Amino acid sequence: MDARQYLEILHVAERLKDTPRHCTTTKGRTESVAEHSWRISLMAFLLRHEFDDVDIDRVMAMCLIHDLGECFTGDIPTFVKTENDRKIEDDLLTDWVLSLPKEISDDMIDLYKEMEALETKEAKIYKALDKLEALIQHNESPISTWSENEYELNKTYAFDVVGFSEWLTELREEILKDTMEKIKKGI
Repeated sequence: MDARQYLEILHVAERLKDTPRHCTTTKGRTESVAEHSWRISLMAFLLRHEFDDVDIDRVMAMCLIHDLGECFTGDIPTFVKTENDRKIEDDLLTDWVLSLPKEISDDMIDLYKEMEALETKEAKIYKALDKLEALIQHNESPISTWSENEYELNKTYAFDVVGFSEWLTELREEILKDTMEKIKKGI
């Protein structure tokens, strides 16, 4: 890959810095997709010693690229995203990935296939972190920014994706404790 190709990839990815997510920060500022991707990557890094049988660098790579499709479509909250929205995002992302230098394109295609299949422990950890980070962020944001459905979602969301791991299940339970305390104080 030459320097120009490298810069062009970064220019597309930079869009995520300006792509707002549904969540807000502790101070009530709308979070960007890039901030979410950064934090789940950090979450993966911090688990290096909890999952010593896992390629955490691979998990971090999944975390870094998982929302690149939102460069083209923006963020659509999971509870309103339709199959058509997913298809449009996937098609635009695929077109872009296939336009990249072959070695990068091949790496990304391999990661996306693994993420989609959710068969490896690495893919399962990535998916769990993606969902857990959203819950953590909601717990950190002002309760006044929550939509009505999030009161229930924050109690039930992501338990299905952590079941394969005792450690991640424990983390989800701690997040639930924070949610319940936040709701109790917010009412």
